Amino acid sequence: MGDSLKTRWGKTIDPEHVLEEYPRPGMKRNSYICLNGFWDYAITKSKEFPEEYEGRILVPFSPEASLSGVNKILRPDQFLHYRRTFTVDSMESGHRLILHFGAVDHSCEVYLNGCKIGEHSGGYWHFSFDITAFVQTGDNLLQLVVRDVTDKSYHSRGKQSLERGGMWYTPQSGIWQTVWMEFVPDRYITELILNPDSDMECLQIQVMMNGRERMPVNITVRLKDEVILEADGMTGDTCRLQLPSCKLWTPEEPILYDLIVRTDEDEVISYFAMRKISLEKDTKGIFRMFLNNRPYYQNGVLDQGYYPDGLYTAPSDEAMVNDILQMKALGFNMLRKHVKIEPDRWYYHCDRLGMLVWQDMINGGDWFRGRLETQANLLKQLAGKTPRDANLRTFLRDNEKGRKEFIREVGQTIRQLYNFPSIVLWVPFNEGWGQFEAIKTTELIRKMDPSRLVDQASGWYDMGGGDVSSIHNYFVPLIIIPQPTRCVAVSEFGGYSWHIVDHSWTENEFGYRKYHSREELTEAFVNLWKKDVIPNIKNGLSATVFTELSDVEDETNGLLTYDREIIKINAEKIIQANRQLADAFDAAVK
Repeated sequence: MGDSLKTRWGKTIDPEHVLEEYPRPGMKRNSYICLNGFWDYAITKSKEFPEEYEGRILVPFSPEASLSGVNKILRPDQFLHYRRTFTVDSMESGHRLILHFGAVDHSCEVYLNGCKIGEHSGGYWHFSFDITAFVQTGDNLLQLVVRDVTDKSYHSRGKQSLERGGMWYTPQSGIWQTVWMEFVPDRYITELILNPDSDMECLQIQVMMNGRERMPVNITVRLKDEVILEADGMTGDTCRLQLPSCKLWTPEEPILYDLIVRTDEDEVISYFAMRKISLEKDTKGIFRMFLNNRPYYQNGVLDQGYYPDGLYTAPSDEAMVNDILQMKALGFNMLRKHVKIEPDRWYYHCDRLGMLVWQDMINGGDWFRGRLETQANLLKQLAGKTPRDANLRTFLRDNEKGRKEFIREVGQTIRQLYNFPSIVLWVPFNEGWGQFEAIKTTELIRKMDPSRLVDQASGWYDMGGGDVSSIHNYFVPLIIIPQPTRCVAVSEFGGYSWHIVDHSWTENEFGYRKYHSREELTEAFVNLWKKDVIPNIKNGLSATVFTELSDVEDETNGLLTYDREIIKINAEKIIQANRQLADAFDAAVK
């Protein structure tokens, strides 16, 4: 079915008004110019600007996505060219114009009015250019040249593959998040660094500016439109704001504080939450994840963030909200965002709706389609041996440039997502995909962000570090043994498949166990909770991640079909099983 399968949002998309919501809820200004919509495109063998363009592409959908109108895969030896014009009526004295890209996969050069204004590499991270010196009154010509070799290099790529199939998916190229502009003053706020401390009932905030000159800053905190406090400080300094009797954020009560930050010239609106995530012992001496100083079972779902019509890009803001609300309604309180970084608005919706997030880093390394991992994992399970990830050749991570790039991108990920309170745990490595020196990587993550937990190696090659003993279990009965220094999580399990013809992307079916009706699938789910999950809570099981939120291409093991039209398991029985799980956890930690 492929290209013909669409979500309800994709069926009704308005190309003139696509994903127009403000893309950066954590630092909002009044100035916002959305550049989504139709651009010209061409795919060539040369990075030189083409003499003619092939047609129109609907930005921000990648050319591989049906909603883009292109339906072509960019090959490693090709270049993807974009072109559009925009109009600037006038440039006020004392102001700048900033051009923002949410994400472009993988590397690109950007030109304005024939002048190269910059370049960027890395397919998942925001980047911006000050285009004040290049823009002109009237029409302006914006051009991009993009290259993406997908899995033919060490670059980070998630689950994209030029040879899609099974658990590997259609690749993405080019622009896949919102492109936008904003006018700012000459001296403007570039970043807010927020560190809420619920134990001390305070918020520590740093306001960063362009340039080196420090400026006075005024900060206002509001809760439900009521001003809680105002404070003055200096940009660059750490301002400490006391919030007596502060309201705590939980998935059940996702309370957010509004934040207004002003300098003499600039003003941005943001938000924050008071919440604490930690690893502590319960009353029986078993390590658990604690939320706001109380044991809290994290009952999660693996979330790949793919859509049949937009692939990496949700067809609308409402589509992202739907995924989160559907899982909350079924009784889940956490999503593990699997080797993908979403647009800021997805995390904002998790913040405001109340959904915990485990955030995977984006895997890279040389491509092997699981050959060495499978052999090494079999050795581990049969002989109780685990290869050390300092052996770079075994893990196909002996390319020094690739390792340095990954570490740099870990830092970019943490900085980009740092202020979102819904994120409570980082996952640097999954099943050995590009894993290397996990202990050192964990130490680096802790230095950059001591406020969150770390699942050092999800699934296979546990080096003994981090906060979580992380298990992937799809085939055998679950046996949990409490760990002396970490909590225990089953960070992937389930994978129960039911292929529904009219709501599946292909005729293929990939899953770990196959069923043929809602009744069969529901019975299997309930039995999994009853026989494996709930009995192991008293043994130390502290979190689970069920595979998965929705079907993805050949994978038909989702709770929802790929088009999000059908909940494949009886909803009331999922809700009941999740209530029983929560009750069992409460009893175990008393």
